[in-house]
Amino acid sequence: MDASTVYLVGAGPGDPELLTVKARRLLDEADVVVYDRLVSEAVLALIPPGTARISVGKQPRDHPVPQSEISRLLVGLARHGRTVVRLKGGDPFIFGRGSEEAAVLAAHGIRFEVVPGITSASGCAAAIGVPLTHRGLASGVRFVTGHCRSDMELGLDWRGLADPDTTLVVYMAMANIDRIAKRLIAHGLAESTPAAAINNGTRPEQRHVISTLGQVAQRAAAAGFAGPVLFVVGRVVALGDVLAGQARDPEAEQRAGLA
Repeated sequence: MDASTVYLVGAGPGDPELLTVKARRLLDEADVVVYDRLVSEAVLALIPPGTARISVGKQPRDHPVPQSEISRLLVGLARHGRTVVRLKGGDPFIFGRGSEEAAVLAAHGIRFEVVPGITSASGCAAAIGVPLTHRGLASGVRFVTGHCRSDMELGLDWRGLADPDTTLVVYMAMANIDRIAKRLIAHGLAESTPAAAINNGTRPEQRHVISTLGQVAQRAAAAGFAGPVLFVVGRVVALGDVLAGQARDPEAEQRAGLA
């Protein structure tokens, strides 16, 4: 680890065993760890005693530490010769604002390195046995955010997203999943399209519901989820119980070529 370098490190979706070897080493060697709200307690527990920790967690409509202040903090710590791990849930470059922080560091001549992490889409989907692509069911996958600034309207390509041959993964969408589902249906995606809501994926408190696009918002609300929720929409969701070994669905197995 180089002094005065900021490491933008992905913490993954929560299970500490899903950290990369490099991420684990950097946590051991850091002088200070600047971390987000979505970093799990199990991952934070890996930080050695005596290492400085700074929480800059943000929640929807509640940003106690503005992004600009976080970037200034990273610059200041590096300029004081500290080795800094900027620890982000999932992957720093997938809806993690890692690129914004990297741009500020570069503008100030601060060395930085990006350490990728397992993004919530792949980690959480795998945790419930859902593949993001599967021959004959989904030839592609798209990641979108279901949250926007200051409650502005979501400016998504609804027609392009309403593709039955693509798996759609929606991050940070708990507050907007009902309107997202209605927009997708209005642009041609069938109400019966399988959909899942995954709460605290890969963590001991993980919960999920498997439903349809027409019902997933209602089912997720009724479940009373607390913590991060990821939505997966597409035919691959029907394989969840089959591939997780929780139940047999002969029709789903036949459709997927597993029977």
